[in-house]
Amino acid sequence: MDLFRLNGVSCHLLVGDCLDALRCVERGTVDLIVTSPPYADRREHTYGGVPHDKYAGWFVERAREFRRVLKPTGTFILNIKEGVQNYERLTYVLELIQEMRKDGWLWTEEYVWHKKNAIPGKWTYRLKDAWERLLQFNVCREFAIYQDAVKVPSKRSPDERAKRRSLGSSQGRREMRTCSGFGIDESLANPDMVLPSNVLHLPVVGMNKGHSAVFPEALPDFFIRLFTRPGDTVLDPFMGSGTTGVASVKLGRNFIGVDKIPEYVSVSKKRIYDEWEHVWQARTKARSLFDF
Repeated sequence: MDLFRLNGVSCHLLVGDCLDALRCVERGTVDLIVTSPPYADRREHTYGGVPHDKYAGWFVERAREFRRVLKPTGTFILNIKEGVQNYERLTYVLELIQEMRKDGWLWTEEYVWHKKNAIPGKWTYRLKDAWERLLQFNVCREFAIYQDAVKVPSKRSPDERAKRRSLGSSQGRREMRTCSGFGIDESLANPDMVLPSNVLHLPVVGMNKGHSAVFPEALPDFFIRLFTRPGDTVLDPFMGSGTTGVASVKLGRNFIGVDKIPEYVSVSKKRIYDEWEHVWQARTKARSLFDF
C-alpha cells in the first residue's frame, strides 16, 4: 500500500487482486471507476489469462466489490473488446453485460473509442479493427453527470449560430425528455457550445509507458470531467501503468489505483509524480509571467 499527496490531491496505490485489495476502501467513497481489465485469454504470465468461457463470472465477482465502494450516484466505465477465435467473435463481453445486469447493475450507455491510428494489416476475412467498447454501468438511474464540462464548439456556421441565439433569447431552451433518457436539447440560448457524441476519436498509445496495453490519457480525462468534480475520487482497479491516475491528479481528483503486479504499481507512482511535477512547473511558470 502506498499513500501520498500532491498539492492536496491524495493517491492511494494498492498491490494485489482488486477482489481483495479493495476491501480496505470504505463503502460508498468512490465517485467514478474507469478501467480496462485484462481481456479474456490474454496475459497469462502476468494476470493469469482468464478463459473466455469463465470471464463473465470472474469479472462480476470483482464488480461486486466495485459496487460496494462506488457511491449511489457514481458511474463505472469499462473499456473492453471481445477477441476472435476460430474466425468468430467471442461472446464474453455480451455475457458480461447480461451477468452485470442480473447482479444489479444498470447498463446505461455505451461509448465507442475510435482508434484514429489503428494498426494497419491484412486479414483474410476482416477489415482493420479500429474501435473498442466503453460500457457505462450505474447502480442508480439518477447519477452525477456534468455535461457542460465536456461541451465542444459547434460546427454550425456563424450565421446559423446567430439565428439560434436569437431564437434562444425569445423562446428559451427547447427540451423534451423521455423514459429512455434521450431527448431533444437544442440549447438555443448557447448555440456556440454543444454536447459531443458518444464516439471518442483518440489515437492508440505506443508501448512506451511501462505496460503493454495503454489507453490514451484523453480517454479517462473525458470521463473524469463528465462524471466528477474537483475533489471527487476516481478508482482504477486494473491500474496498469497508471494512465487514469495521471489524468485524475491533473484534474484535481483523488485517485485509488490497484494492480496485482508490483512493477506496474511502481511505474504508476513514478508516472503520476513526474506528470504532476511537469504540470506544477508549467503552472508556476505561467503565474510568474504575471508577477511584476
